[in-house]
Amino acid sequence: MAGRPRSIDRDKVLDAAESIVVESGAAGLSFEAVARAAGITKGGVQYCFGTKENLIRAMIERWGNGFEAEVTAHAGSDRSPRAIIRGHLAASRDSDEAEHSRSAAMMTALLQSPDQVASTRVWYTQRLEGLDMENEADRKAALAFLAGEGAFLLKAFGLIDLTQAQWAALFSDMLALAGEGKDKAPL
Repeated sequence: MAGRPRSIDRDKVLDAAESIVVESGAAGLSFEAVARAAGITKGGVQYCFGTKENLIRAMIERWGNGFEAEVTAHAGSDRSPRAIIRGHLAASRDSDEAEHSRSAAMMTALLQSPDQVASTRVWYTQRLEGLDMENEADRKAALAFLAGEGAFLLKAFGLIDLTQAQWAALFSDMLALAGEGKDKAPL
């Protein structure tokens, strides 16, 4: 009598894949490497994700969903475009070194997959589309958002070295530019 197939913990597999990308870059990501790191068979990884592109997509989706939850928590009940931008800035401000490394790894993996680049382009467009670029306050929020993304990516890729105090001061200025405190309580 055949045994019942062992259930595969998808999050454990995604954790293993993330670790590989952080340690070895996207080039080191293979079903064999993920299977070894997750303690399952290569067939188990293939069963879960089908293709390497689907594995990358799942990693990026999980990463994005986690970040969006942080943004939403910071924005609170205010769902306005500027509140979402402020929530995004606050979530970026509060990220730690581990998150910067993880983000760099995810961005590297993202660049390996043209369909993920396209969906990221859509995501950025959607993040900004609720803002009216004829409105000065909305333009300032967009500017703060773009500055925050630039700072986050530069730090994630190790291209700038800022103390935590410097990082917090920059994001405080970006949040002020995005209108923190003008139309809602500070984050």
